[in-house]
Amino acid sequence: MDAIDAAQVFVNQRFPECSAAFLAGSVIRGEGTSTSDLDIVIITAREGTPYRESLREFGWPIEVFVNNSTSYKGFFSVEVKERRPRLPTMCAEGIILKDSDGTAQSIKEEARMLLEQGPEPLSSEEIIELRYRITDCLDDFLGSEKFAESFFIASNLAMIASNLMLMYYRKWIGSGKWIPRTLQRFDPDIAQQLQIALESFCRNGVKENLVRFTEKALDLVGGRLFEGYSLGKRDA
Repeated sequence: MDAIDAAQVFVNQRFPECSAAFLAGSVIRGEGTSTSDLDIVIITAREGTPYRESLREFGWPIEVFVNNSTSYKGFFSVEVKERRPRLPTMCAEGIILKDSDGTAQSIKEEARMLLEQGPEPLSSEEIIELRYRITDCLDDFLGSEKFAESFFIASNLAMIASNLMLMYYRKWIGSGKWIPRTLQRFDPDIAQQLQIALESFCRNGVKENLVRFTEKALDLVGGRLFEGYSLGKRDA
């Protein structure tokens, strides 16, 4: 079966009572690979919700996110606060597979509104913490002499520097493959700079491009921070 047919049959067989169902993920965005799964969001009054389950049906790996009419709101709230709105994105971008009473369309509009508002701006406390964390990671990267260690430091550095840029401009953040995808949507030039930086290090061991990319992110919020940073310090 193709993705939509498989998802429709899955919902009809496993959750015939549900009021709403969405098919989301890379496959429906045209970004699927040979290992992509189907992300299916279910809204049901069934007991035992919310929960998430991974399984394989009709030749597809499936991730099903089962919620009730109130639990999804809790996930929306938490993920928006963390600036990583996975469930809102699935509901906003997803194909409606079932909408028995208008619930699916209502949730889709609610999710779209949340995403369009964007995340809250960084607080001064968050900026200080990010500046310190990225400075510390950057120093580790510059000082590292073992490629295996440098590789993992570089991966972490690219992630937190990229997310700092996105948060500064009030864009939603991500992890893993979502970082370059999100950067590409935000600013293709910045996404290309990150790609060049990672390729030059991984292929040739050249650190300068990633250092420059990271410092560009830090400059948005005041540059490096080490001296004077404190956490939990109280006056005597």
